[in-house]
Amino acid sequence: MSSVAERTPETGAGPARRRSAASIVQGAVIALGFVMLVGGFAVLAVQYRPYKIPTGSMSPTLAIGDTVLARAGGSVGRGDIVVFQDQDWGNATLVKRVVAVGGDTVSGDREGRITVNGHQVSEPYLAPLRVSTTEFSVSVPEGRLFLLGDFRGNSLDSRSHLDVAFGSVPVSGVKARVEAVVQPFSRAGLERRTSSFDDLGAPSAHRAGPLLPAAWTSAGGAVLIVAASAVGGAVSLLRRLRQRRA
Repeated sequence: MSSVAERTPETGAGPARRRSAASIVQGAVIALGFVMLVGGFAVLAVQYRPYKIPTGSMSPTLAIGDTVLARAGGSVGRGDIVVFQDQDWGNATLVKRVVAVGGDTVSGDREGRITVNGHQVSEPYLAPLRVSTTEFSVSVPEGRLFLLGDFRGNSLDSRSHLDVAFGSVPVSGVKARVEAVVQPFSRAGLERRTSSFDDLGAPSAHRAGPLLPAAWTSAGGAVLIVAASAVGGAVSLLRRLRQRRA
């Protein structure tokens, strides 16, 4: 009898240790998932802001009603699509494309084509031109930006404000750089970087920041939490069923 009593605790020790090890692994996976979920979301919350496109001036790149995510802070280059405000433009929140920076000489013809520092820029993203546009030629003051809409025939942009600082806006007026469309889902995706201004040298359009890695990290963390919880629940259920049968 004594030998049987001594072996009984040893018989249950193996399953108990396995249950303990499984619980530790499950807890570690859930903790990792939580860190990924919160970390990715924190990057998105700190660095990105949503904006709704108010007009069709950036069509077809951005349509009226699109909700975009724009990254706050950092420098701005030619080709970047930016969210900005300027009191000389009515202090409204607007979205346009940077085509020239401080020190550049930029000109445009009635077909909507532009030349920057003597280099004619090819812009394949422009909307087809239905009407003639304003001709202009200006030198952009230092610390300022010249901005145009992609729909050159239907955009109130720097060409409409040539009487104030040659149509330019201060760099400090830029709130963020647009990096992705998030709504509607049919148009959702990262905004592709343009290489149209690369031949002009720095500063050229920026590549996307940590938006996509942060989004995937956050989504992956959520998946880990759900999967680990589901597996743990399934294992517990099977264990109880076996105990009842025994």
